[in-house]
Amino acid sequence: MPLDQIEEENEMSFLDHLEELRWHIIRSLLAIVVFAVLAFVSSDFVFGKVILGPSKTDFLTYQMLCRLSDLLNSEALCIDELPFIIQSRQVTGQFAMHITSSFVIGIICAFPYAFWEIWRFVKPGLYPNERKAARGATFYVSTLFMIGVLFGYFIVTPISINFLSNYQIDPTIMNEFDIISYVNTVTTLVLACGILFQLPIVVYFTTRAGLVTSSLMRRYRKHAIIVILILGAMLTPPDPFSQVLIAIPLLLLYQISIYIAKRVEREEEMEALATTTENKT
Repeated sequence: MPLDQIEEENEMSFLDHLEELRWHIIRSLLAIVVFAVLAFVSSDFVFGKVILGPSKTDFLTYQMLCRLSDLLNSEALCIDELPFIIQSRQVTGQFAMHITSSFVIGIICAFPYAFWEIWRFVKPGLYPNERKAARGATFYVSTLFMIGVLFGYFIVTPISINFLSNYQIDPTIMNEFDIISYVNTVTTLVLACGILFQLPIVVYFTTRAGLVTSSLMRRYRKHAIIVILILGAMLTPPDPFSQVLIAIPLLLLYQISIYIAKRVEREEEMEALATTTENKT
């Protein structure tokens, strides 16, 4: 049997691809559901310690800021009071937020496995050189996502909550946050940071595809700052403080991405030079 006929028989049809994709998605969703259920039944820890953690003065970030204040002999950084209370003004408020927070934690915990499942579906369709370039994609994407989540949870969220809880346009107005608003703020900040921290990965692959260059990124650095601020405004609560907190690490990631793009260009030049040398010999 001819080789091309064997390859045609081994190739999957469009419906076979859809069926394969369906099972990858099902396994990813099952992993999310499993972690979400575990988070739901562990409500004392998940909701009391994790979700509501940034609303309490004994949160790790606040304690570290107070210790830093002691070292600096200044009380400016110490956060020992959060002048707000959290209320549930809807009948289903607490139950709905319990489910929402559990689902978000399920997404975060299952993200590495879910991405690995999707990557298993995409990888066979790549050329050998593309597979080589994308080696370790699951590790790097998952690592950057988790770093972004931790940054959003331990840095952006507590500082934003402290700023918003202390912000008053008049002393007679008390800050009484609804549980739905509070949980949405926390989950939005955390997930937004996790997504935005994928910038180096995006730059790596777009540079490999020839869509982005290091010189282009340097030339449009000022425009990138504006885009980063717009993304921060779209993915965070409508306050400038949260946008700035997210924009600062993104600007750092942008600078790192320029270095990544330059390194990719250097590797491609070396590969092209090696190919040219082989052809001449």
